[in-house]
Amino acid sequence: MTVPPDERDPRLKGPLAGLRGIEMGQLLAGPFVGSRIADFGAEVIKVESPGRGDSMRDWGHHRYRNRSLWWPVLARNKKSVTANLREPQGQDLIRRLVAKVDLLIENFKPGRLEKWGLGCEALHRINPRLIIVRVSGYGQTGPYTDRPGFASAGEAMGGLRYINGYPGQPPPRCGISLGDTLTGMFAVQGLLMALYWRDALGGGKGQVVDAAISESCFAMMESALLEYDTLGVVREPSGTGLAHVAPSNIYPTSDGKWVVVAANLDPMFRRLCAAMGRPELAQEPRFQNHKSRGDNAAEIDRLVAEWTKTKTARELDTLLNEHGVVCSPINSIADIARDPQFLARGMIRRFDDPHLGDVAVPGIVPKLSEVEGDIAWLGPAEPGTHNREIYGGMLGLGDDELAALENDGII
Repeated sequence: MTVPPDERDPRLKGPLAGLRGIEMGQLLAGPFVGSRIADFGAEVIKVESPGRGDSMRDWGHHRYRNRSLWWPVLARNKKSVTANLREPQGQDLIRRLVAKVDLLIENFKPGRLEKWGLGCEALHRINPRLIIVRVSGYGQTGPYTDRPGFASAGEAMGGLRYINGYPGQPPPRCGISLGDTLTGMFAVQGLLMALYWRDALGGGKGQVVDAAISESCFAMMESALLEYDTLGVVREPSGTGLAHVAPSNIYPTSDGKWVVVAANLDPMFRRLCAAMGRPELAQEPRFQNHKSRGDNAAEIDRLVAEWTKTKTARELDTLLNEHGVVCSPINSIADIARDPQFLARGMIRRFDDPHLGDVAVPGIVPKLSEVEGDIAWLGPAEPGTHNREIYGGMLGLGDDELAALENDGII
């Protein structure tokens, strides 16, 4: 770890305390990597463009008090500095920071860092122990490497979009930028493995973690490739359920809601039949095992739906849990905000922000038994909030130097 205990920011808590990194790039995939480690105590120095900052400061569905409501969560616990990376002086600031950190995260189009003289070889000459996490649409090599890539294109390229939705209909998108956050999680895995190899296994040097949105989506495709390679089967979209898995679907309730019921295992199906008051269904040959239920999924879904429509979502949730059947109401964010499970596990956190006031923010995931992460502050309100702390305190630049860099549009 780069930062010795007596120099660490006491506000940053968690198992990654002492780890220091630079986050470059903008929007979601790369910054999501930084957000994961910042939640657990790493000191993440986010580099933004002077003046306008990361575009995520303005993105999101809604604004409150003239501020984006996505930015505070994505950038919490991060320190913001500004640097004009198109200018040699801005590039030199990054080089000086690289000498003092463990890692660098970036999600520019492949080749952009090299264009600025900040490619991996150059950075490793400055700091051989540096771990460089590169997030892109299609990876740093291959015939598609020069393509610009967003989550939507990566989800389409990697197969996730094809299997989503209903047969014969246009494949819809999930309501979030799934490909970005999914790739961010794979990138974090790579980062932690690189750290372990460097520090615990004696590797002693840094390396490059190359995470592609298209490949991260493809990695979630279960057995689809083997099915195609061995049997020539192309997995198709299956609507609200999974093909040949029954009962595992959404079902209507008497109060106009929907519940998920997943009772496709043999013992679970028997318990569902008991809850329905029809234990004999589990003994019928067409419903007796996983394969036969899959072959008769439409009929099972019809029978279960006829039953669920006689009860409210709350009644179903209570009854099915009493019988040990996997189920859940389909929650909106309003449901989640008052759900006793989320509240009990600290997933709905109140935070008093100087600009937004008292607001609810998502808690820390996952939970660790010995040393948990915490929320020190929400996303820095202005680009360059920590210029003086980082450039002055860490790099030793004086007030006059900082003023000159600011006047010249470098920071």
